[in-house]
Amino acid sequence: MIEPLKRGIVDAGGIGVEFPVMSLGEDLMKPTAMLYRNLLAIEVEESVRSQPLDALIILAACDKSVPGALMGAFSANIPTLLVVSGPRPVAHFEGKRIGTGTDLWRLWDLRRAGELSDERWADLEEKLTLGRGTCNTMGTASSMGAICETLGLAWPGSTSIPAGDPRHVDIARRVGARSVELVLEGMTASRQVTSSSITNALVTLSALGGSTNAVIHLTAMARRLGLDVELGELDRISRATPVLVDVEPSGNGLMEDLDDAGGIPTLFRALGDRLNPDTLLADATTMKETQTAASEPRGVIRDLSNPLDAEGAFRVVRGNLAPRGALIKRSAATPTLLRHRGPAYVIANHEELAERTGKDADCPEDAVLVFGGVGPVGGPGMPEWGMVPIPQPLLARGVTDMVRVTDARMSGTSYGTVFLHVAPEAAVGGPLGLVRDGDVINVDADAGVLELEVSEEELRERASTFTPTLGVARGYPEFYRRHVGQAPEGCDFDFLVQPRGEAPRMVEPVVGRS
Repeated sequence: MIEPLKRGIVDAGGIGVEFPVMSLGEDLMKPTAMLYRNLLAIEVEESVRSQPLDALIILAACDKSVPGALMGAFSANIPTLLVVSGPRPVAHFEGKRIGTGTDLWRLWDLRRAGELSDERWADLEEKLTLGRGTCNTMGTASSMGAICETLGLAWPGSTSIPAGDPRHVDIARRVGARSVELVLEGMTASRQVTSSSITNALVTLSALGGSTNAVIHLTAMARRLGLDVELGELDRISRATPVLVDVEPSGNGLMEDLDDAGGIPTLFRALGDRLNPDTLLADATTMKETQTAASEPRGVIRDLSNPLDAEGAFRVVRGNLAPRGALIKRSAATPTLLRHRGPAYVIANHEELAERTGKDADCPEDAVLVFGGVGPVGGPGMPEWGMVPIPQPLLARGVTDMVRVTDARMSGTSYGTVFLHVAPEAAVGGPLGLVRDGDVINVDADAGVLELEVSEEELRERASTFTPTLGVARGYPEFYRRHVGQAPEGCDFDFLVQPRGEAPRMVEPVVGRS
């Protein structure tokens, strides 16, 4: 899409300069690309600060590359637009469509239960990923694309278009021209993205049944602009916004179905007056104008009278186990487990994960799986390890879901009754690190409760002898640990967050002889 972008820029009177930044390869970068999201943001900001650039067009796709690049652009406060790759083609396995991530996790459980042979697994591996593009489910990449359409950063209707579709070429040309217009209008990132558009983005994310990761990313992006995303506001919006998009993992469809149904503009229309009508989108239309021009809800996009889940996508829970909050995607959880009381089954670190969920695991069927020490500091980088595997003996007995509590994240393509992003995390002294096998945990998602039934006196005694165990780190990972915030703050660096209510201001470089 580079050439049509450049054509659009030149035709509008600008000069297009291509420059690379670091790649955040989601599957290959360990322990997680999230560790390097903030580093990418710094690189983008410094590239803009040190060079005579008037606007940015970000080409990004997978999960952390989109928010990382946007965080840097926001801090530089120059006009910014986003072009994404779009979702990859759909795979077929044994006559059925396979959604990236979601169906893999289901099939992996079948393999762990001994129901999927080596030959069938090899066949699945051969067919699962077909070419370029992001996950074709409502994972983090798809969720961030939809959020960016809502924020006025991505062209309306563009982010659901499959990778390689020729429609991307025309959109790229239009984005190139629009970026020049934004410069000539004197636009800034802080004028593009407002508190109203952030609220709209939370409504859209809730209606999508989108990724829990997107909450962290949107929070970090907002805080670069002196805005904020409060967990309480997310909870309020989600309770009031039904899930309207029937796409995995909350539903059954895939991203190609969403595109066929009209994409995100059709979702905007379905949401009606739940969205602020005056926010400006990337093509210079208002939200209201885009809603009016969009097609009626159909296919995997439901209308408000026929939602996929009337109760909403997310719940924020608090209690002595998560004093600053935790998050669950209830639309992808097992309804009967949203309220549960059971004994803790503690996994102390990643090294214990395979052992305590393997074939010899002695885990009660009503247990709450607790996995701490893998948050922003503990990971480091808060890896997507939160969807703890069901212990194999229970899997063999037909158990398909259990309550899990963790300070980690999970893939946006994942599902299950998982209470994520527990804050403060165990590695900084949070109470999750004090849980012991057999302690009773009480969860009630709809009541907003996550409680450890242990006395405060006992917890104080445990805390007096508890020392978080951190792995060896040096260089950037050590720097990250010293400065990263907790999940409710978006896991950004403390010195890069903009004071609330203050628009970012680029610190101009000293210009002199090199």
